[in-house]
Amino acid sequence: MKLLPAAALWVVLGGLLSPACRQATSQAPSQAEINAIGLKQGSITMCGPASGQQLGTATFGTSCSAAVQPDFNLALTLLHSFEYDEAEKVFARVIAREPSCAMAYWGVAMCSYHPLWTPPSPAELTKGAKAIELAQRLPGKTPRETAYIQVLQAFYQDWEHVEHKVRALRLEQAMARVHAQYPQDPEATIFYALALDAAADPTDKTFVKQKKAGALLQALYPGEPNHPGILHYLIHTYDYPELARLALPATRKYASVAPSSAHALHMPSHIFTRLGLWDECITSNLAATESARCYAASTGLPGHWDEELHGLDYLMYAYLQQGKTELARAQWQYLATIREVTPVNFKVAYAYAAIPARYVLENRLWQEAARLPLRPGSLDWQQYPWQAGIIHFTRALGQAHLGHPDSARREVEALRGLHHALLGQKDAYKATQVQIQLLGAEAWTLLAAGEAAAAEQRMRQAADLEDRTEKHPVTPSEVLPARELLADMLLQLQRPQEALAAYEANLRTHPNRRNGLRGAATAAAQSGAPEKAARYGQQLRKVTLPLTTGRADKGAWLALP
Repeated sequence: MKLLPAAALWVVLGGLLSPACRQATSQAPSQAEINAIGLKQGSITMCGPASGQQLGTATFGTSCSAAVQPDFNLALTLLHSFEYDEAEKVFARVIAREPSCAMAYWGVAMCSYHPLWTPPSPAELTKGAKAIELAQRLPGKTPRETAYIQVLQAFYQDWEHVEHKVRALRLEQAMARVHAQYPQDPEATIFYALALDAAADPTDKTFVKQKKAGALLQALYPGEPNHPGILHYLIHTYDYPELARLALPATRKYASVAPSSAHALHMPSHIFTRLGLWDECITSNLAATESARCYAASTGLPGHWDEELHGLDYLMYAYLQQGKTELARAQWQYLATIREVTPVNFKVAYAYAAIPARYVLENRLWQEAARLPLRPGSLDWQQYPWQAGIIHFTRALGQAHLGHPDSARREVEALRGLHHALLGQKDAYKATQVQIQLLGAEAWTLLAAGEAAAAEQRMRQAADLEDRTEKHPVTPSEVLPARELLADMLLQLQRPQEALAAYEANLRTHPNRRNGLRGAATAAAQSGAPEKAARYGQQLRKVTLPLTTGRADKGAWLALP
C-alpha cells in the first residue's frame, strides 16, 4: 500500500476532523473577544520582481474546514518569510470565515513572536497572549494542534514578569517535545529548528544549537526544496563566519523561491556579506529595497517601510567594501531624505546610526566623524542606547584621530552612560555591544593622549570581547571590527608584524574587507614579507575599484605596496 506524504496525511486527517470543528462553531469566541485582539486586516500586498504571489510552498493540515485551508497555508508561507503583518492579515481572514479555527489564533500569536528579531513589544505580547488564550479555550482541536498551541502558551505565560530569554528557552523545550511526539510532521521539525536558533547563546562558539538546527533542516530539504522556512532558517542557522559556507545552496535559492517577499530578497545578503561576496550582496539588496519601497507605496504606509532601511545598511556596507564611494554616499544622502518610517523600531534606529557612521569611519573622514550628528532628531534615541552609542563611538574615534583627547573623553563618558543604562535594563547583549565600543573609544582616546600601553590594553580587551560575541542579525558587520582597529593601532605604533597577525585574524571572520586587505598588505610590506604583501594587494584589487586622485574616500590612509 502506498503511503501518503506527511503533509498530505495531515490534510486528510484535517478533512476527517473538520465536522467536529464545525460543530464547535457555537462555542467560537464572541466578536467582541475577537475584536479585543486587535487583528491586522486588509488586502494582502506583496512586491517583488515576479508577478502574483510567489512565496514558496508549505502546508499545515488542520482540523478547520477545507474552505479555509488554502488561506491557512498562504499565511504559513508568509510567516516562514517573516512577513508578519501580511501573515496576520491572512490568519485574520481565516478567523473571519471560521471563528472556531483554533490554529488561526495560533498563527496570530506566532506573528507577534518574531523569534530572531528584537523581543516583542508589550503591545505584541498582549496581542499574542490574547490570541493563544482563545486558541486554548476552543474545543475540537486535535492532539497535534493542542501541542502546537501549548508551545506558544509556554512563551506568552507570565510575560509581564518573566524575561524574554527564559520564555524563549521554554518555547524551545516545548517545541522539542512536539518534534519528538510528531517526528513525521515537517512543520514540527522546521519550527523546532527555528526555536533552537532563537534560543541559541550568542557567546557559544561551539554553535551546538545552530548545528542541531542545521542538521534537522538539511534532512528535510531534499523532500521539500521549495519550502520557504527550510531555506530561510538555514540562512539564519549558518549566519556565522565559521558556518556561512554551509548556507550557500539555500542562500542562492531562497530569493527565487519566494521573490514576492522583500525579506526573502534581502536574506541571502547575510551569507554573501559573511563570505565577502559583494556583487551578490549588492544585487540582493537592490532588489530588496526596491521591493520594500513598492510595499510601502502599495499599502499606503506613512513614509517608508522599516525593511527598506535594513537593506540600505547592507547595501552601504557592500558598496564601501568595493570602494564604490559615490554609490555608498548616495545611500547616506538618500537616508537623509527619509523623514518617516513605519514601524519605528530597533532596525530603523540602527540604520539611521550605522549608515553615516560606516561611511565616515571606513573612509577615515575624521573631521566628519568627530561632529557626526544624531539624526533624525524626531527619533526618541533614549529608547535605543545601543544605536545611539554608534554615533558617540564614531565621534570619539574622530576626535581622537584629530588629536583632541579631551573632546573624545566626553564621547567616552556618553558611552559609559549608555552602557550603564543597558545594564540596568538587563539587556546583556546590547550592553556588551556598547562595552566593546566603549573600550575601543577609550583605547584611541588614550593613544591620542600619549598613553600607548594603556591604549593597547583597552583595544585588546575590546577585540577579545568582540571575538566572544556574535553580531546581531540587524547588522551586516560591526561598524568597525575591533580586531581590525587593534591592527590599525599596532601599525601606527610601528609594530607591523603584530599588526599583520591581527589583520589576518580579522580577515578570517570578515573576508574581503577593503581596509583589512589594505592594512594587511601594508603591514606585510613593512614586515619584510613581500609575497604576502603582493597577495593581499592583488586580493584588494579584485574587490575594489582603482584609487584615483581626489576620491572622496581619501583611500590612501595606508600606502598600498
